[in-house]
Amino acid sequence: MSNDSWIDLKLDAETGIEIIRAHFEGHAYDPHWHDSYLVGFTEQGVQQFNCRKTLHNSLPGQVFLLEPGEIHDGLAPSPGGFTYSTLYLQPHWLKSQLQSLCDEVPEDCLPTFAETLTSEPDLALRIANALQALYHGEMRIVRHAALDALLETLSSRMRWRRRLETTPRLPAAAIKARDYLHAHLDQDVGLDELAVVAGVDRFRLSRAFKASFGLAPHAYLVQLRLSLARKLLRQGLAPASVASELGFADQSHLGRWFRRAYGLSPAAYRRQCSNLPDR
Repeated sequence: MSNDSWIDLKLDAETGIEIIRAHFEGHAYDPHWHDSYLVGFTEQGVQQFNCRKTLHNSLPGQVFLLEPGEIHDGLAPSPGGFTYSTLYLQPHWLKSQLQSLCDEVPEDCLPTFAETLTSEPDLALRIANALQALYHGEMRIVRHAALDALLETLSSRMRWRRRLETTPRLPAAAIKARDYLHAHLDQDVGLDELAVVAGVDRFRLSRAFKASFGLAPHAYLVQLRLSLARKLLRQGLAPASVASELGFADQSHLGRWFRRAYGLSPAAYRRQCSNLPDR
């Protein structure tokens, strides 16, 4: 991350929403995913990122909408970099709020965005208002009103999909390998071991896995660990303990991967989310 880049992050304790404003110049972050819904807008510059097999260029005022698990990267292609504001909405919170807002919510379904990038000034304004209310710790009634206004606007742009819906159909070998990685994410899993579980050779497995999930198996495993690392750091666990629990070689190993994905160190993320000192 460039010396001119910065990240300002806070956590709203009541909703679990992360509030982030950030500025990046040059390379921002490597391909990664989040376990939350990202709802944000570009404030300044050109925010370039790959998502859903498309290269997007978000300009000032444009809104970006990402779902949990969607792989994306970040790059500032123009001098001066880009600045953005984002709300990270926890899935369980968003679904519960939409259930209260919508007349009918299908069983076993998740909210989904039809578009990744859109130009909608009213939506950008409601994101900005909610972000400001949460960031500055306004009265609960003010925070709730800002979030309700955002949810009402978001709800008209969302649809529902079944939890187990997969498009396109995924190869059985890739699904078996993915499930094995989820069950053994803290272990030193090798490709040979994964290939035995999947029932194919390691070369076919790697090709099928990347075609299905957008990342090679080793990169997918790292993302699983990083996603859980964010959760544990938000809870106040020390980076060294998180690294040990998730199978990283040591704290510096976790730190290298964490910075590449999120643009800041585990200690800085923990401090900004929990207000606990670095240790």
